[in-house]
Amino acid sequence: MEILLWLVPSVVVTAVAMLWVSWVSRDGRGEVDRDVAAQRLGRAIAKDLPAGTRRTPPQARDRSTGIAVRPSHGAGPGEGSHGGATRRAS
Repeated sequence: MEILLWLVPSVVVTAVAMLWVSWVSRDGRGEVDRDVAAQRLGRAIAKDLPAGTRRTPPQARDRSTGIAVRPSHGAGPGEGSHGGATRRAS
């Protein structure tokens, strides 16, 4: 039990800090009327953006099917990446 006595100062400091924060923040920041908040939001949305910024629509993402597809390397059977030679399994 004596070995845990070094924890006492940190526990006391933590408890005092928690009590102080709960005492200081008991009033909160104050309530804002819903109508006033809605007007502020409307003004913020209607405000023009600063110069140099632009609104662009999000790019459409390709949906992944979960299947890996290799790209084709030629138009026909003899025009692959092996110099025109076709390989056949015997």
